[in-house]
Amino acid sequence: MDPGKIRENLKRVRDEIAAIQAREGWSHPVRIVAVTKGHPPEVVRAAVEAGVGEIGENRVQEAMRKQEVLAQLPIRWHLIGHLQTNKAKYIPGRFEMVQSVDSQRVADALARAVRTRAAGGRLSVLLQVNLSGEPQKSGCLPDAAEELAHGIAAMEELRLEGLMTMAPLTDDEAVQRRVFGGLRELKSKLEKQGLDLPILSMGMSGDFRSAVAEGATMVRLGTLLLGERTA
Repeated sequence: MDPGKIRENLKRVRDEIAAIQAREGWSHPVRIVAVTKGHPPEVVRAAVEAGVGEIGENRVQEAMRKQEVLAQLPIRWHLIGHLQTNKAKYIPGRFEMVQSVDSQRVADALARAVRTRAAGGRLSVLLQVNLSGEPQKSGCLPDAAEELAHGIAAMEELRLEGLMTMAPLTDDEAVQRRVFGGLRELKSKLEKQGLDLPILSMGMSGDFRSAVAEGATMVRLGTLLLGERTA
């Protein structure tokens, strides 16, 4: 896909986001992360040329291959897929954010990796919460989210910046909004307890409209921006 087509798609999405926010009474910026799983480096390059600065990858090693080819581009890389703890050592210095922290075990592995690298600073993370209740989805259960969020926030190696979730694969907007609204309510609850959580990462190509309506500050878009995957 050429940058011009991606630029057109990006403008269309931004226009939709603006219209939804105006309708629902939101005015905050919404960051767009382009999901490049299964796309070659050339598509990532085209997305950056089209004005997308944040790239999301599901797999650490696929991302690393692309990062080597695209090292000169100003990309902010996000890991959005489940992280195996034995891959945590590759994260510091390569990814700006890990959106899929869903257990204390994963948080501890990332903290160890940050300490081992000894590069200073903190790694930005989001707590992934499984609000749909689907067993095939990653994410901590809502009942565990409060304790886990406070535990991660207290870690000096990590910076907890918000929450992430995925809705069920359904066209039912009421179901989508119930899940996304639940994450927004959890964010509000945790902020009342003293946590600063500016990011709500929710919504993908099929359901980002419902996510924006419920207050998403970040959406993760693949096919809507980049077309069908090649692998």
